[in-house]
Amino acid sequence: MKTSNEIDTKEVGKWMEWLATFGANENGGVTRLLYDENWRLAQHALLQKMNEIGLKTYFDGVGNLFGRLEGSLESEKTILTGSHIDTVIDGGKYDGAYGIIASLLALDYLKRHYGIPKKTIEVVSLCEEEGSRFPLAFWGSGSITGKYTKEDCIGLYDANNMSFSHAMSSMGLQPDREEVKRADIDCFIEIHIEQGAVLEKEQESIGVVSHIVGQRRFTVKVTGESNHAGTTPMYYRKDSMHLAAELITYAINQAKEIDSQLVATVGKIVAAPNVPNVIAKEVTFSLDVRHHQEEVLDYFCKKIFAYFKQKSIEASMNVEWEQWMNVKAVAMDAELTELAHTIVQEMNIPNRKMISGAGHDAQVFGTYCPSALLFVPSVSGVSHSPKEHTNLEDLKRGISVLIQLLHRLAY
Repeated sequence: MKTSNEIDTKEVGKWMEWLATFGANENGGVTRLLYDENWRLAQHALLQKMNEIGLKTYFDGVGNLFGRLEGSLESEKTILTGSHIDTVIDGGKYDGAYGIIASLLALDYLKRHYGIPKKTIEVVSLCEEEGSRFPLAFWGSGSITGKYTKEDCIGLYDANNMSFSHAMSSMGLQPDREEVKRADIDCFIEIHIEQGAVLEKEQESIGVVSHIVGQRRFTVKVTGESNHAGTTPMYYRKDSMHLAAELITYAINQAKEIDSQLVATVGKIVAAPNVPNVIAKEVTFSLDVRHHQEEVLDYFCKKIFAYFKQKSIEASMNVEWEQWMNVKAVAMDAELTELAHTIVQEMNIPNRKMISGAGHDAQVFGTYCPSALLFVPSVSGVSHSPKEHTNLEDLKRGISVLIQLLHRLAY
């Protein structure tokens, strides 16, 4: 199969630009949030594309869109490939969207060149992954795998105080009328932009992901005493900002020392009363910790929170923390991953095995069925931004690899 030379690079670019028109912003970004009008238009436009290719199309009860190419063998199992249609606010053209377009182009190629597969293949445009509109992420893949049910969206509201349930019903979706969870998935294949700079820096064209990191997120609150910035000597102060700075510095330094693949991020900090000439009474900050091994995360968290407790006693101040996310690390299926790696090597495409530092739908599917995740490079590692970009040749190579992988699995 010499797919690389047969795929029209310009056609790939046209498809990407076409999908980006749904939710396009003036600055070149895309905003397409779960169950908004841009989301609706994009899903129905994709449905039309799937029909044109000759796929059997349908929505499930939460708005996941499927395009089905029926196999010749009698089997209840389906090979599922695709990604998510939603974006972050003012995001890029490639995150999620590329995985859907790549899967459609791959299935179109296979159908035209090899006809009906032995095993059924379905392309899925997952309704949501980002959690950008409502405080719930992976709603699409989570519904398919049974991680979520309709009860999980009760009581959730967006920034405009619209309920999750009302937004969903406004799209004509009623998950209570059908079983969204599926028991017929043989495996899930996702191709995605890296959203980091590793492939580009290492001059590799394909990343074969072995693990997706676990994520733990905390809110840490330090409470001291407000007082006058000029009349309170340093040794009399209970300065929550000073203590918070010490705790943050310790956590970041420990992440560097414990493991080169461990990352810790403080991305949000709020001070009160947040006045230049007043010692801060309270400082609240976020802490995001990621690694692909649970024991490393356990060790890091145990060590830093013991330090936090010790420092709070020494400073006679209160430090408390609350964990609000605990996503387990997930290993991709060893056989699928090895098959993908073999294919890339046979095609003489520069590649590397790697760990994903971002969460993906393959992480949810990976706990439910054999799953594989492939990356193509992100220029300068930029993502979740209008500047997000992947070169057309890299997009094309990714589709070629996906074609080969689906052919081996289904034909």
